[in-house]
Amino acid sequence: MLYWAVVCLIVAIIAGVLGFGGIAGTAAGFAKILFFIFLVLLVISLVANAMKGRGP
Repeated sequence: MLYWAVVCLIVAIIAGVLGFGGIAGTAAGFAKILFFIFLVLLVISLVANAMKGRGP
């Protein structure tokens, strides 16, 4: 998921440089949403792993 967020960010930067403001804004917004979803899933995974603990 982080990979796709970075890809969308690169697309947004390239589109912005070429003058496609609408596409750049949409791609940047999509990259931001993917990044925050990645962060939420990361935190959930870390909490679940901490709660699981280590077995005998």
